[in-house]
Amino acid sequence: MGDSFVRTIDKIKTKLIVALILWLILVIVFVAPLGLAVYEANQEGVNFSEQIIKSLGDYITKPLTSTLKCLSGDAHGHFGQVLGLFSLVYGLAILYAFLRAIPKHKYEGIENGSSDWCENGEQYKILNRKKGIILAEKNYLPVDKRGNVNVLVVGRFWCW
Repeated sequence: MGDSFVRTIDKIKTKLIVALILWLILVIVFVAPLGLAVYEANQEGVNFSEQIIKSLGDYITKPLTSTLKCLSGDAHGHFGQVLGLFSLVYGLAILYAFLRAIPKHKYEGIENGSSDWCENGEQYKILNRKKGIILAEKNYLPVDKRGNVNVLVVGRFWCW
C-alpha cells in the first residue's frame, strides 16, 4: 500500500500544487467577501439573505480589501467559519480526486510487454544485454541458449 501511495503522490504532485493555489485564490476572491457579508448581515439583523447578496456584490469587486477587513476587524470569526466550511468541502473534493488516482494494481502505468516489469535485472536470467535477437533496447534473446528460442514479432521492427 505504501508504494501505491508514493506513486500516486508522484503522479498528481503538480495537480496538488495547482489545487492549493486555486484554493488560495478562491479564499481571497469568494470566501473572504462571503464571510464579511455574513458578518454584516448578522449585524443588520433584518432580511438576512437579501443583505448577504447586497454586501457580497459590493465586497466581491474588491477582494483584497475585503480579505484585509476580515482578518483585521471583528469579522474574523465569521470568516473563520466560512473558511472552515469551504476548506472542508474543498478538502473532500481533493481527497476524492486522490482516491481516484490511486493505481488499481501494482503494474498500472507500466507499458505492457516492457522489461520495466522486471526488477533488479531479473530479465537477464533469460535474456542478454549485448547480443542475440533484438527484442527491445538493451534486451536481446541469446541464440546460443538451450531450449526454445522462437520469437513472435508483432508490429514494426526497429533498429537502434
